[in-house]
Amino acid sequence: MTAKDKQIVRELARRYMEFAASERQQQMFARMRDNNDLIPGRPPVILDEIPWYQINIDDELTCVCEDSRARGLEDYFRRALYYVKHFPKADNLFEPFVRQWRAVHVTDIGVALPNYEIRRTDDYNNIISRKLVDALEDEATLDLFRLPEISLDPAADDANSEFLADLLGDSIPVRKCDFGPYYFSAWDRIAYMRGIEAIMIDLYDRPEYLHAIMDKFVAYAKVYMDFLEKNLTPDREVANIHCTPALISGLGDGLKGTWFRDNAQPLANISPAMFEEFAVDPVVDLAERFGYTYYGCCEPLDDKLDAVKKIKNLRKVGCTPWANLERTAEQLGGNYVLARKPNPAHVAISTDPDLIRRETEETVKTCLKYGCPYEIVLKDISTVSNDPRNLIVWADTVGSVLDEYYG
Repeated sequence: MTAKDKQIVRELARRYMEFAASERQQQMFARMRDNNDLIPGRPPVILDEIPWYQINIDDELTCVCEDSRARGLEDYFRRALYYVKHFPKADNLFEPFVRQWRAVHVTDIGVALPNYEIRRTDDYNNIISRKLVDALEDEATLDLFRLPEISLDPAADDANSEFLADLLGDSIPVRKCDFGPYYFSAWDRIAYMRGIEAIMIDLYDRPEYLHAIMDKFVAYAKVYMDFLEKNLTPDREVANIHCTPALISGLGDGLKGTWFRDNAQPLANISPAMFEEFAVDPVVDLAERFGYTYYGCCEPLDDKLDAVKKIKNLRKVGCTPWANLERTAEQLGGNYVLARKPNPAHVAISTDPDLIRRETEETVKTCLKYGCPYEIVLKDISTVSNDPRNLIVWADTVGSVLDEYYG
């Protein structure tokens, strides 16, 4: 790693620290914690899963470090600085340190995936299309599953500490952390292994087989969770959980010191009864080992919330553009946070401020009507047609609407 690489990263880190350690950031941390604590106030507005390669204004996002590891931190700092400059009315939690996570090695589930046929819209977008092949077509494939072998790697931890100290110097603190929120999302993985069509057919023809597959994922997760609880300590101050604020009061010890995150997007269109049987019931015990649960992603849950609310430590629920907002807010009331996901199609080609204003006002008025804490999170942004103004206009418009209601 060259002296030039160190100089580049340290200068970016110092600029990053100017706002990450600011009073405004501290106030934002408190406000986002209050929101997750169900205390009414101005909701967070977050942009995430951004197509960064499409919005590089004046090379602000262009990385120049030669060392690939240094370039990883350079990229993070450049994106954060860009966010603060171009989306001033949006929120985000930029922590005044760099996290160093413990090195934990976990073996795979044992099922080899086939080579997928892939289609791309361009060479840079990580959003691609796959022609899925059923890797679990036969019940005999259940014998391929294996429980994980998990180990720590102190030597890797020492090497990472040396690297960060050498790269960063005194430009920004380094915070060593064991683990944070736990992401389960087994149905995303099952769909990736089988395709949606096979799952839909088996819901009727072989429901017991789907239960057996899910049982494998649950058993795998239990071994992993047992290891975490026995050997590591969660960081209770992790700021984000899948694009949304994670700061919250009341976390305990062990796994109770962090969040559980789950969803069942591939099962979006099945009946509420089936959703309860296949998506919720298998994970209730897993979820309740943690402090809080955040459920849902892109699947509409307005007709399935009775099932989701069986999870006793549920605190946050995703509200997709395809969900009925009023029905969702009414059922959640003041007992849960509604994580509203605006439609990313509204920034894909161009951005109409009037449309964004109407969409935002609908969210604000509906959640206020039912006393429902909420956040607004624009994510899954696969394209903005190479026009950064689409995101800038979106953030400015949403922020201006909230100014009218909250000051």
